[in-house]
Amino acid sequence: MAASRKTANRYYGGPSSDHFDGSLFFNPGGRPPGRFADLLRWQFSGGRVKWPAAFPSPHPPARPDSRVDGGALRLTMVGHASLLIQTAGLNILTDPVWSERASPFAFAGPRRVNAPGIAFADLPPIDLILVSHNHYDHLDLATLKRLRKSHDPLVITPLGNDAIISRAVPGLRLGAHDWGDRIDFDAASIHVEPVHHWSARGGRDRRMALWAGFVVETAAGKIYFAGDTGFHDGINYRLMAQKHGGFRLAILPIGAYEPRWFMAPQHQNPEEAVQGMKLCKAAFAAGCHWGTFHLTDEPIEEPAQKLASALASEDLPPERFRAMRPGEVWDIPAI
Repeated sequence: MAASRKTANRYYGGPSSDHFDGSLFFNPGGRPPGRFADLLRWQFSGGRVKWPAAFPSPHPPARPDSRVDGGALRLTMVGHASLLIQTAGLNILTDPVWSERASPFAFAGPRRVNAPGIAFADLPPIDLILVSHNHYDHLDLATLKRLRKSHDPLVITPLGNDAIISRAVPGLRLGAHDWGDRIDFDAASIHVEPVHHWSARGGRDRRMALWAGFVVETAAGKIYFAGDTGFHDGINYRLMAQKHGGFRLAILPIGAYEPRWFMAPQHQNPEEAVQGMKLCKAAFAAGCHWGTFHLTDEPIEEPAQKLASALASEDLPPERFRAMRPGEVWDIPAI
């Protein structure tokens, strides 16, 4: 739904499109984020289940190899939506967050309940970073500063997010792209693709920067990283299957989905994630966006439990879709 009035956009100025009204970005045929009154209704509803102060991973911190070559594909969970993808000799990070909090403040906001699954000092050389949108649990400027200093990677992000990143991290190699763009990078092609979400860093910049998922295409197969998304009747999953023909791996969010009346348009639940895996024709899927930052109402272990139930109800083997924990390493089978 497009905005009904024009708002000065501090991040991006460009031509109107099917998802940009000349002022704000929007989800075609979709639903905008809830109003402030809805946010207050949720916050004061009393439905949030308390999380433990610590939720340590059963996996020790990973110490990745420098490179993974040939047709191999290795995935390592850092935490939340931060994962290391190693394939075709490339090291790719998604939505990297090594900070203690997903917040504009160092002293308040959602705090990690487990350590990153890879110690920052143990990262292999990072070539490429995919930043899906500007919410604090996905775009962490402090981490990008560290990565710029230690690795000098290229960052690919949707339109408008470059204005936020470049001001905070001068000298960072950075490309901002629209839905449908393709970027060739060494042995890979990166496709920027639509998802159903929104963006904001504060109270006055809603939908001024675009949100997206990514498809990483190499000789080892295609990988779909959905970033953060609502199910949106499966529209974007069907589009991915039609455009890309299926995936060796899909990295899909499975957490931060309750209460449904408020979260459903923007955050899919585990049952929807399983449907998404099927619709986009992914051979394997990794569940992320759960168990690290307490963002919504559901209990900490519920996403993994509901994922297992959803797979069983669809008669799908559990090894096809893992709810990944920090430090977990998965060598994705060939297809």
